Order: sequence, then C-alpha cells, then structure tokens
Amino acid sequence: MSLALVAHIAGIVLWVGGLLATCHVLSGREREPSVDVRDALAASARKLLKALAHPGAAITVVAGIALLLIKPADLQQAWFHIKLTLVVILIAVDLLLTVGVRRLVSGRASISAGRLKLTGGVIAVLFLALVLLVAVKP
Repeated sequence: MSLALVAHIAGIVLWVGGLLATCHVLSGREREPSVDVRDALAASARKLLKALAHPGAAITVVAGIALLLIKPADLQQAWFHIKLTLVVILIAVDLLLTVGVRRLVSGRASISAGRLKLTGGVIAVLFLALVLLVAVKP
C-alpha cells in the first residue's frame, strides 16, 4: 500500500468524520435552552470544520491527485468517473454546511435539526457509496 493511498484513506475519514461530527454537534443545539451553550455548540461546529473536515478534504484531494499520477489509467475507468462525481457532490454538501455554520455563528441564520439530519444522512450515504464503489470497481 502506497503512502499516497494511506493519506487518501486517512483524509477521507477525517473529512467525513468532521462533517458528521459537525452535524451531530449542531443537531442538539436547537433543544438547548441556554444561549451561551448554543453559541458554544456553534463555535465547536466551526472548529470541527476547520480542524478536521477541511484539512481532511485537502489531504484527500492532494493524495488523490498523487494516486492519479501513480496510476493515470484510472482516469479511463467508468467507476472512477462515478467516484469523482460523488466527491464533487460531497464537496458541495461540505460547502453548504460550512456556509450554514458561518451564518449560524454570525447570528444571521439557523439550521433546523431536520436539515442537519438530512445533511448527515447524505454525507453517510455518499461515504458508503464511495467505499463500495472503490471496493467493487464495477
């Protein structure tokens, strides 16, 4: 197993784990009666994105490019194009969640528990689809 593959796997785990943890931290925010605790949860969510999810995304992309340089033939495989499409969708979900968290921290908007559950579900399904796709390579 190459170092690039290890970094790619570690990166996706950090990225997806950070996104799911962010959704989980924020999902309890609406039920919290204390404004100070709600603010602290929003700040924690932002830190999770900055400390885990976004560095993980960067590692995933950089290591993925390194893997392509090692094995450029993957670019011609249909499964790889599906994988890239799923990654682009994951990036879009990440960006939507990040914008929502920034608005939440600044006090300009809120994120409903239902939306957070849906977002977390989409992230989990994307991750499982990516893992299955890479394992099976149809």
